[in-house]
Amino acid sequence: MISSIREGRTEVRGRRRSPLLRLATLLLGLGMAWAASAEAPVRVFAAASLKDAMDEVAAAWADASGQRALVTYAATSTLARQIEQGAPVDLFVSANQRWMDYVAERKRVRADSIRPLLRNALVLVAPADSATALEIAPGFDLLGALGGGRLAICNPAVPAGSYGRQALQSLGVWDALRTHVVLAENVRAALRLVSRGEMPLGVVYASDAVADPQVRVVDVFPQDSHEAIVYPAALIDGSRHPQARALLDYLGGASAQAVFERWGFAPAAAR
Repeated sequence: MISSIREGRTEVRGRRRSPLLRLATLLLGLGMAWAASAEAPVRVFAAASLKDAMDEVAAAWADASGQRALVTYAATSTLARQIEQGAPVDLFVSANQRWMDYVAERKRVRADSIRPLLRNALVLVAPADSATALEIAPGFDLLGALGGGRLAICNPAVPAGSYGRQALQSLGVWDALRTHVVLAENVRAALRLVSRGEMPLGVVYASDAVADPQVRVVDVFPQDSHEAIVYPAALIDGSRHPQARALLDYLGGASAQAVFERWGFAPAAAR
């Protein structure tokens, strides 16, 4: 009898403690989930032209914070459409404002997190051993400078290609070049065509020319010949990574900006 009463009391006490046990289990699970997310890398989609600089910045951030970033590079248009389709990513760095607006209009980035990060310039490049000399000005003889070859430029659907076409149209030479261009998937692909000597000239960003010693800058396109080349960055709306905003802040800080400048970019406020 006494034994059965004790067993009954024990059973009652067990039932009374079960909500606490469930709460403890839940808190433990949440803690483990947070720890797992904190240990996972911050996933970044970045324009192809950022690769060398962003790789160095990501490594520096890892050293400073103990956190990792996993960066995927491609044409901005490709990345924006993947984000639109729900790609699992935390941070987006675009090569122009238009594609950032595209994902913002579709509620894929946090509007209050969008910020201008960098600026760039547009240049005409040739293989490093080329003797081509050309001054960019309205009506300049770019077709003649190609010497029967073709101009490497990005597809106009890509920011670098859009800027390039704007500049060539503004300078009055686009129409003459329509059948003398090779449209590359992204700016790094256009750069490689010139770097390997497959094309005599190419239109790329100034930062790309810095990144490849196998090319040299022939001349810089006037800033007023195309839209301002601004790289905005933003947090993805669906991101829950606890370090995503910290990385976004780091990208705009003095340490990261110094790296970007070394790779040919300019601060967003520069003109």
